[in-house]
Amino acid sequence: MAQDSSEDTITRWRTKSVERSIADTDEPDTKLRKSLTWWDLTVFGVSVVIGAGIFTITASTAGNITGPAISVSFVIAAIACGLAALCYAEFASTVPVAGSAYTFSYATFGEFVAWIIGWDLILEFAVAAAVVAKGWSSYLGTVFGFGGGITEVGAVQLDWGALLIIAFVTAILAWGTKLSAGVSLAITVIKVSVVLLVVAVGAFYIKAENYSPFIPPAESGSGGSGSEQSLFSLLTGAEGSHYGWYGLLAGASIVFFAFIGFDIVATTAEETKNPQRDVPRGILSSLAIVTVLYVAVAIVVSGMVNYTELRDAETQNLATAFSLNGVDWAAKVISIGALAGLTTVVIVLVLGQTRVLFAMSRDGLLPRPLARTGKHGTPVRITLLVGAVVAVTASVFPIDKLEEMVNIGTLFAFVLVSAGVIVLRRTRPDLPRGFRAPWVPVLPVLAILACVWLMLNLTGLTWIRFGIWMAIGVVVYFLYGRRHSLVGNRAGG
Repeated sequence: MAQDSSEDTITRWRTKSVERSIADTDEPDTKLRKSLTWWDLTVFGVSVVIGAGIFTITASTAGNITGPAISVSFVIAAIACGLAALCYAEFASTVPVAGSAYTFSYATFGEFVAWIIGWDLILEFAVAAAVVAKGWSSYLGTVFGFGGGITEVGAVQLDWGALLIIAFVTAILAWGTKLSAGVSLAITVIKVSVVLLVVAVGAFYIKAENYSPFIPPAESGSGGSGSEQSLFSLLTGAEGSHYGWYGLLAGASIVFFAFIGFDIVATTAEETKNPQRDVPRGILSSLAIVTVLYVAVAIVVSGMVNYTELRDAETQNLATAFSLNGVDWAAKVISIGALAGLTTVVIVLVLGQTRVLFAMSRDGLLPRPLARTGKHGTPVRITLLVGAVVAVTASVFPIDKLEEMVNIGTLFAFVLVSAGVIVLRRTRPDLPRGFRAPWVPVLPVLAILACVWLMLNLTGLTWIRFGIWMAIGVVVYFLYGRRHSLVGNRAGG
């Protein structure tokens, strides 16, 4: 009777058991090579998190939205990420399978929710990789005096700098994940050194008066109107979200973009030698390192120049703060660090994208032949497909103001993973857990509330775009995914 009930549940909800997920990792045609250690995962985490956020968003957010309180916005975002990171660590140690939030959701909420979160992650990683690739292209021109330009190819404007970085990243990822980790380590050393230089040199130019007022008075109407306002300010009738407490909260939602990436560590669980121990270490270590660096940089930058100077500057990035203080050599070094930083960000974003699509294809929700691995133990077909799509998107289409689309997708994934920890603790208390998040269910509930709060501080227009993307995903699932699902076919549903 219990078995019949279980089969009925599988047919209705199509939940993929943890045991089934782990068993699928041994299929010869779709087997990934286990070659990563906790140090490799920490490098991946730091590689992707220290990038566009710290080199560009810090200065622009301080100048336009938060003022000197930017450091508090970083702390708020870090707390939300930390709560979610503990939940990710437990899940990754319990279900050490590629796919991250997609795989976790499949084991707890069922196939439809798993598809929705997988579709959501496709948006997150693809848009983020394209945005960062275009940023890399612009820095290429700044550092070397070439690249970053737009070339006319017939009726199309081609950003060949973005095309170049995506081609490079695709090649090394297709060759092997361990090679990618080695390249990321070498480049990460450079950019972390640059960040430390920013803190060490910038500290000598801090002026106490630049911290006053710490939370500038709100500027009515400066946060846009209608759908350009944060959803929270729209719901509460506020006129704008620049400066003041609304600005502080909106700033936390925006600088959250700077933390995106630690969750990608979970997508490599299947390629880790000892995932139960090493994945939690990699996630928590990378988040701790970048949080300290981010807060230090935020304090230094907001102390070096008054927020009004950043607001009025033609360009708004870390180099701007040094240029305004006459330290031009440091500005040049920062540009080099940014170029290096964005390189590793693209590497890990594309890696995360390929592993999510790999897991969805192996489950039959996308064409299963895509999941076949090559002689180097990597999903070469998916890697080449992702590389091509991101390259076209980044090099041909104009991309701006899409950071918030990445943020809302990531926060949505964090909510489901945090809720999933509570569900799996209740439904499968017998599962071995290499890492157990403390204070369950209180901690996951706090993580959910923190993420929802940050989502509310994103613009109404971002919510509209997100809703449209999700609606498209639902259509694709019912037209293709549901009919080709291996779990559904095994259950006869």
